[in-house]
Amino acid sequence: MKKLRQTTKRLLILFILFGAFIYFNNSFLFTKDRETSPVLLAHRGMAQTFSMEEIENDTCTAERIFEPEHPYIENTIPSMEAAFKAGADIVEFDIQPTVDGHFAVFHDWTLECRTDGEGVTREQTMAELKTLDVGYGYTADNGRTFPFRGQGVGLMPTLDEVLNYFPEESFLIHIKSNHPAEGAQLADHLSQLPEERLKKLTVYGGDEPIRTLKEQLPEIRVMSKATLKSCLLPYLAIGWSGYVPASCQNTQIHLPENYAPFMWGWSNKFLNRMDAVDTRVIIVAGDGGWSEGFDTEQDLERLPDDFSGGIWTNRIDTIAPIINE
Repeated sequence: MKKLRQTTKRLLILFILFGAFIYFNNSFLFTKDRETSPVLLAHRGMAQTFSMEEIENDTCTAERIFEPEHPYIENTIPSMEAAFKAGADIVEFDIQPTVDGHFAVFHDWTLECRTDGEGVTREQTMAELKTLDVGYGYTADNGRTFPFRGQGVGLMPTLDEVLNYFPEESFLIHIKSNHPAEGAQLADHLSQLPEERLKKLTVYGGDEPIRTLKEQLPEIRVMSKATLKSCLLPYLAIGWSGYVPASCQNTQIHLPENYAPFMWGWSNKFLNRMDAVDTRVIIVAGDGGWSEGFDTEQDLERLPDDFSGGIWTNRIDTIAPIINE
C-alpha cells in the first residue's frame, strides 16, 4: 500500500509538472513582443457589402446590397486602387479562366446576377466579357433603382491587367473551381513572373487546383481546406510542445475567430510560431463559412487587444482608419 501511494504521488507530481509546462509554454508569459501592426486584407477590394442573413451558395448578393457608401464595384481596378489607398496591405480578388486562355477577375460562376450578360463566365472570351457592365445588377431597394448601372462597362479586368497595374502590391488570388487543370494553367501563367513578384502573391481555392499549383510552383504561398487541415490538425495535437508541423511551412491560414482560442499559444505565441515557418495567419469573422469580415469598430473589439496578425475585412475604408489610430 505504501509503495502504491508513493507511485501515485510521483505520477501526480509528474502530471502537475507536465501541466505547468504546457501552461507556461503556451501562455503570454515569456512570449516575444510583436512590434508589427495588423495586416489588413481587403476582400474583393473596396466592395459593396450586403446582408449575410439566410445567404446560400446561389444567392445573388448584388440584389441585396446595403445602401452604397462609396462608388466602387468589387473586383475592379478602381476598387483595388481605392482599397490600397484606404490602407489595405493585401487585396483579395477572384479569377475565372476564359475560353481564349485569359483569367478574368470576376466572382460569379454565371453572369446574370451582376452583369447585363448571360451564361457561364468561363465559357466566354475575354473580349466578350469586356463588353459587359459589371455594375448592372446591384440594387439596395429590391430593384427600384440600380445605382451602378452603366458605370461598370468594360471594368472587368484580366489577371495580367491587375498585376501590371499594381506591380509592387500584394494580392490574394482566389481560384473559383476545384479543377486541377485550372491550377496548372495558373501555375504556367504565374511562372513567368520574377521571384520577388511571386513573394507578394498568395493563391487559395479548391484542394485539387491548389495541390497542382503547388507542385508546379512550390515557391508560392497557398491555402486550401487540405493545407489548413494538414497544418492545424497536427498543431492541435502537438502544438502545446511548441512544435510546428512541416506542413505549415510557407502557407496561409484563414482562421475563423470561433476556433482561434483553441490554437496553442493564441494569440501572440501562436503568431510567432507561424511567423517562424513563413506562414501568414488571417483571422476571419464567425465560423469562416461566408467570407465574414471584421467590418465595424465593434467587430474589432472581439480581437485580442494587442493582435497583430492578419485581419479579413469587407470594409477596409472603415477598419483601416481605426487600426491606424
